[in-house]
Amino acid sequence: MSDPRYFYEQFADEFDSRVNVYDLQKRLGIVFGKLLKPDEVAGRTLLDVGCGTGWFSASACKWGARVTSLDVGERLLSKVAEKCKSDRIVGNILELPFRDQAFDIVVCSEVIEHTVDPPRALEELQRVLRPGGILALTTPNRLWKFAIYIANALKVRPYEGLENWTSWSSMRKNMKVFSLDIERMFGFHIVPFVSPKLYGFLDWMDHYGEKLGPVMLNMAVRVRKRNASKKVEANLSATQVRGTR
Repeated sequence: MSDPRYFYEQFADEFDSRVNVYDLQKRLGIVFGKLLKPDEVAGRTLLDVGCGTGWFSASACKWGARVTSLDVGERLLSKVAEKCKSDRIVGNILELPFRDQAFDIVVCSEVIEHTVDPPRALEELQRVLRPGGILALTTPNRLWKFAIYIANALKVRPYEGLENWTSWSSMRKNMKVFSLDIERMFGFHIVPFVSPKLYGFLDWMDHYGEKLGPVMLNMAVRVRKRNASKKVEANLSATQVRGTR
C-alpha cells in the first residue's frame, strides 16, 4: 500500500477533476472573505501550507500577497505553478523549512487532519508566524469522523490519506497552549452530505455557524499570534493566580 502521508501527491493529476467544487468555493470564500480581508493581505508575506494544487495560493496572489506555497511533492507544486506565481517549496507541515516568525499570514485549509500529529502541525504554524500575525485555518470536526467510514463503504469518497480529525474543544485548547488568540471561530456544513440537493440547506444553516459550530462538520478559525509582551503578561497572571491558591 502507498504511504498515506503522500496520497495527495500521488493524487495530484486527478485532484482538480475530483474535488467537490461547491466545498472548495465555500472554503475559498471563508478564508478570503470571512477570515481574511483584502487590506490585511495585500503586500504581506503569506504561507499557504498544504497548498494542494494552488487554489488558495492563487486567491492570495490576486489579493496582492507575497505568497509561498508548500506541499509534500513536486507534482502538486507543478499544478500550483499553472494557477499563480508563488514561491513553491516542498516540505512537511510537521517540520516547516522556514525560520521562526517568517510570515505575516499563514493559511491552512483542510490539512492538519492529514498528518500524524495535528497539535504538532499547529505548533509549527504558530512558530513561523510573526507576533501579531494571523493564522486562517479550516479543518473537519472529529464529531463527524464516522462519516468517513460510511462514505468509504459506499465508495463515494476518492481520498485515502491520513485522517486525524480534531474536536472543537481540542482546537480551542491547542490555540491557547500555542499562544494563539482566537478572534473568530465558527462552523460550516451542518451535515456531511455535500450534494447539490442540499446546497441551499447547507448555505442557510451556515448562517448559524457561530452558535452551532461545535456540532457542524467543519470548523473555521482566525487566530492572532500573541506578541511577546502579552505572553509575559499572561505568564505573570498565571503565576499570580497560582500563588493565591
